[in-house]
Amino acid sequence: MAISRSRLQPFLEHIPQLAENAWVHASAQVIGNVHIGRDSSIWCGAVIRGDVHHIRIGDRSNIQDNSVLHVSHPSLADPGGAPLSIANDVTVGHGCILHGCQIGHACMIGMGSIVMDKAFIEPEVLLGAGSLVPEGKVLNSGHLYLGRPAKLVRRLTGDEIAYLYYSAQHYMRLAAHYRLAEDAPPDLLID
Repeated sequence: MAISRSRLQPFLEHIPQLAENAWVHASAQVIGNVHIGRDSSIWCGAVIRGDVHHIRIGDRSNIQDNSVLHVSHPSLADPGGAPLSIANDVTVGHGCILHGCQIGHACMIGMGSIVMDKAFIEPEVLLGAGSLVPEGKVLNSGHLYLGRPAKLVRRLTGDEIAYLYYSAQHYMRLAAHYRLAEDAPPDLLID
Protein backbone atom coordinates (compact mmCIF):
# COMPACT_ATOMS: atom_id res chain seq x y z
CA MET A 1 0.00 0.00 0.00
CA ALA A 2 1.25 3.48 -0.78
CA ILE A 3 1.24 5.77 2.24
CA SER A 4 0.12 9.29 1.38
CA ARG A 5 2.61 12.15 1.62
CA SER A 6 0.45 13.75 4.30
CA ARG A 7 1.33 10.93 6.70
CA LEU A 8 5.05 10.67 5.97
CA GLN A 9 6.99 13.88 5.47
CA PRO A 10 10.68 14.20 4.61
CA PHE A 11 12.78 16.76 6.44
CA LEU A 12 16.05 17.90 4.83
CA GLU A 13 17.73 14.66 3.68
CA HIS A 14 15.73 12.38 6.00
CA ILE A 15 12.72 10.37 4.86
CA PRO A 16 10.65 8.36 7.37
CA GLN A 17 11.17 4.61 6.99
CA LEU A 18 8.51 1.98 7.64
CA ALA A 19 9.38 -1.70 7.98
CA GLU A 20 7.12 -4.48 6.71
CA ASN A 21 3.49 -4.24 7.90
CA ALA A 22 4.05 -1.03 9.84
CA TRP A 23 0.85 1.05 9.71
CA VAL A 24 0.30 4.79 10.08
CA HIS A 25 -3.22 6.21 10.45
CA ALA A 26 -4.21 8.84 7.87
CA SER A 27 -4.42 11.57 10.53
CA ALA A 28 -0.96 10.90 12.04
CA GLN A 29 2.21 12.79 11.08
CA VAL A 30 5.63 11.12 10.81
CA ILE A 31 8.38 13.58 9.93
CA GLY A 32 12.09 13.27 9.15
CA ASN A 33 14.59 10.83 10.64
CA VAL A 34 12.13 8.22 11.91
CA HIS A 35 12.23 4.44 11.57
CA ILE A 36 9.15 2.42 12.49
CA GLY A 37 9.67 -1.34 12.94
CA ARG A 38 7.74 -4.35 11.67
CA ASP A 39 4.08 -4.67 12.64
CA SER A 40 4.14 -1.41 14.61
CA SER A 41 1.26 1.06 14.46
CA ILE A 42 0.86 4.81 14.72
CA TRP A 43 -2.67 5.88 15.62
CA CYS A 44 -5.02 8.82 15.10
CA GLY A 45 -3.49 12.27 15.49
CA ALA A 46 -0.08 11.09 16.71
CA VAL A 47 2.88 13.30 15.80
CA ILE A 48 6.36 11.79 15.50
CA ARG A 49 8.84 14.53 14.64
CA GLY A 50 12.39 13.42 13.90
CA ASP A 51 13.62 16.77 12.64
CA VAL A 52 16.59 17.60 14.90
CA HIS A 53 17.58 14.05 15.93
CA HIS A 54 16.49 10.49 15.17
CA ILE A 55 13.54 8.47 16.44
CA ARG A 56 13.58 4.66 16.38
CA ILE A 57 10.48 2.58 17.12
CA GLY A 58 10.94 -1.18 17.34
CA ASP A 59 8.76 -4.07 16.17
CA ARG A 60 5.15 -4.62 17.31
CA SER A 61 5.02 -1.33 19.21
CA ASN A 62 2.06 1.04 19.10
CA ILE A 63 1.83 4.80 19.53
CA GLN A 64 -1.75 5.65 20.35
CA ASP A 65 -3.99 8.62 19.59
CA ASN A 66 -2.67 12.17 20.00
CA SER A 67 0.69 11.17 21.41
CA VAL A 68 3.67 13.41 20.64
CA LEU A 69 7.20 12.06 20.12
CA HIS A 70 10.11 14.47 19.72
CA VAL A 71 13.85 14.82 20.37
CA SER A 72 16.51 17.33 21.47
CA HIS A 73 19.18 18.54 19.07
CA PRO A 74 22.92 18.26 19.66
CA SER A 75 24.33 21.51 21.09
CA LEU A 76 27.44 22.92 22.78
CA ALA A 77 25.91 22.15 26.17
CA ASP A 78 24.91 18.64 25.08
CA PRO A 79 26.88 17.44 22.02
CA GLY A 80 24.94 14.16 21.82
CA GLY A 81 21.51 15.71 22.08
CA ALA A 82 18.69 13.34 23.00
CA PRO A 83 17.35 10.91 20.39
CA LEU A 84 14.21 8.87 21.10
CA SER A 85 14.28 5.09 21.18
CA ILE A 86 11.32 2.77 21.74
CA ALA A 87 12.06 -0.97 21.79
CA ASN A 88 9.83 -3.88 20.73
CA ASP A 89 6.35 -4.67 22.09
CA VAL A 90 5.80 -1.24 23.68
CA THR A 91 2.36 0.29 24.16
CA VAL A 92 2.27 4.09 24.38
CA GLY A 93 -1.17 5.14 25.62
CA HIS A 94 -3.35 7.97 24.36
CA GLY A 95 -2.05 11.52 24.72
CA CYS A 96 1.50 10.78 25.91
CA ILE A 97 4.55 12.98 25.39
CA LEU A 98 7.87 11.17 24.91
CA HIS A 99 10.84 13.49 24.47
CA GLY A 100 14.40 12.31 23.83
CA CYS A 101 14.08 9.26 26.10
CA GLN A 102 14.64 5.49 25.90
CA ILE A 103 11.85 2.96 26.43
CA GLY A 104 12.82 -0.71 26.88
CA HIS A 105 10.89 -3.66 25.43
CA ALA A 106 7.42 -4.65 26.64
CA CYS A 107 6.69 -1.44 28.52
CA MET A 108 3.31 0.23 28.82
CA ILE A 109 3.27 4.02 29.06
CA GLY A 110 -0.07 4.98 30.59
CA MET A 111 -2.37 7.56 29.03
CA GLY A 112 -1.34 11.19 29.44
CA SER A 113 2.15 10.39 30.74
CA ILE A 114 5.23 12.48 30.03
CA VAL A 115 8.75 11.03 29.75
CA MET A 116 11.54 13.62 29.50
CA ASP A 117 15.01 13.75 27.90
CA LYS A 118 17.49 11.02 28.75
CA ALA A 119 15.08 9.19 31.01
CA PHE A 120 15.44 5.44 30.64
CA ILE A 121 12.57 3.04 31.24
CA GLU A 122 13.99 -0.45 31.50
CA PRO A 123 12.13 -3.47 29.99
CA GLU A 124 8.78 -4.66 31.36
CA VAL A 125 7.74 -1.51 33.21
CA LEU A 126 4.18 -0.30 33.65
CA LEU A 127 4.03 3.49 33.96
CA GLY A 128 0.66 4.50 35.36
CA ALA A 129 -1.59 7.01 33.60
CA GLY A 130 -0.73 10.68 34.04
CA SER A 131 2.79 10.06 35.31
CA LEU A 132 5.84 12.27 34.79
CA VAL A 133 9.31 10.77 34.39
CA PRO A 134 11.84 13.59 34.94
CA GLU A 135 14.93 14.13 32.84
CA GLY A 136 17.58 11.45 33.34
CA LYS A 137 15.53 9.25 35.70
CA VAL A 138 15.80 5.45 35.39
CA LEU A 139 12.77 3.22 36.03
CA ASN A 140 13.85 -0.33 36.92
CA SER A 141 12.59 -3.39 35.07
CA GLY A 142 9.60 -5.36 36.32
CA HIS A 143 7.88 -2.63 38.36
CA LEU A 144 4.86 -0.34 38.43
CA TYR A 145 5.62 3.38 38.66
CA LEU A 146 3.07 6.11 39.19
CA GLY A 147 2.88 9.82 39.93
CA ARG A 148 4.33 13.26 39.19
CA PRO A 149 7.21 12.63 39.53
CA ALA A 150 6.92 8.89 38.95
CA LYS A 151 7.70 6.80 42.02
CA LEU A 152 8.15 3.07 42.47
CA VAL A 153 4.88 1.50 43.66
CA ARG A 154 5.56 -2.26 43.59
CA ARG A 155 6.86 -5.23 41.62
CA LEU A 156 4.64 -6.38 38.74
CA THR A 157 2.94 -9.77 38.93
CA GLY A 158 3.48 -12.43 36.28
CA ASP A 159 -0.01 -11.76 34.91
CA GLU A 160 0.72 -8.05 34.62
CA ILE A 161 3.95 -8.71 32.73
CA ALA A 162 2.08 -11.09 30.40
CA TYR A 163 -0.46 -8.31 29.78
CA LEU A 164 2.30 -5.96 28.55
CA TYR A 165 3.00 -8.44 25.73
CA TYR A 166 -0.71 -9.08 25.15
CA SER A 167 -1.35 -5.35 24.67
CA ALA A 168 1.29 -5.12 21.95
CA GLN A 169 -0.16 -8.17 20.18
CA HIS A 170 -3.68 -6.76 20.42
CA TYR A 171 -2.69 -3.51 18.74
CA MET A 172 -0.73 -5.39 16.08
CA ARG A 173 -3.89 -7.37 15.20
CA LEU A 174 -6.08 -4.24 15.30
CA ALA A 175 -3.75 -2.36 12.94
CA ALA A 176 -3.87 -5.32 10.53
CA HIS A 177 -7.66 -4.90 10.31
CA TYR A 178 -7.28 -1.18 9.59
CA ARG A 179 -4.65 -1.90 6.94
CA LEU A 180 -6.95 -4.42 5.21
CA ALA A 181 -9.84 -1.94 5.27
CA GLU A 182 -7.67 0.70 3.58
CA ASP A 183 -6.73 -1.79 0.86
CA ALA A 184 -10.30 -3.01 0.26
CA PRO A 185 -12.08 -1.90 -2.91
CA PRO A 186 -14.70 0.79 -2.08
CA ASP A 187 -17.62 -1.45 -3.11
CA LEU A 188 -16.65 -3.98 -0.40
CA LEU A 189 -16.80 -1.46 2.42
CA ILE A 190 -19.93 -1.34 4.55
CA ASP A 191 -21.51 2.06 5.20
